[in-house]
Amino acid sequence: MSTYETMPFHLETERLILRPWADSDAVEFSALLSERGKGTPTVERTRTSIAKLLAETETTGFALLPIQRRDEGDFIGYCGLIIGRSTVEEPEIAYELFQRAHGYGYATEAAGAVLDAAVATGRKRLWSTVGAWNTPSFRVLEKLGFERDHVSVEDSGEVVWLTRSLP
Repeated sequence: MSTYETMPFHLETERLILRPWADSDAVEFSALLSERGKGTPTVERTRTSIAKLLAETETTGFALLPIQRRDEGDFIGYCGLIIGRSTVEEPEIAYELFQRAHGYGYATEAAGAVLDAAVATGRKRLWSTVGAWNTPSFRVLEKLGFERDHVSVEDSGEVVWLTRSLP
């Protein structure tokens, strides 16, 4: 039995709505993943990934959530908490946005809402892991008060671990 509260799965900011995954997100999610340059996953594979994310939410009490722009109603990425390279007690904050949505402050806005949701669960610390090359993600995390902790080397290259204590 977890000693943490369940994270709210519907978050709203001035410009964004973060909500639970729907099967209809699979096409856009697949397109987002294709921007990584490693091919485009099939929509069926992406639906399977969404089902796994929803199942993990049932187990962990926190979620990775799709991001929609409030006025336009379009899917622009995701943001939320995951176990990732960390633990249920101290999860990672993760986000990824379509390239067309970069540079507008959406990642910072969404991650700020997720940070507040993490505080509401009673957790005391969050992690984030970022490829050493990803300067824009470092800027987002630094705006939110994350500090660099250490660097590890993985098959994909250097990964910087950042942490933030929660009130």
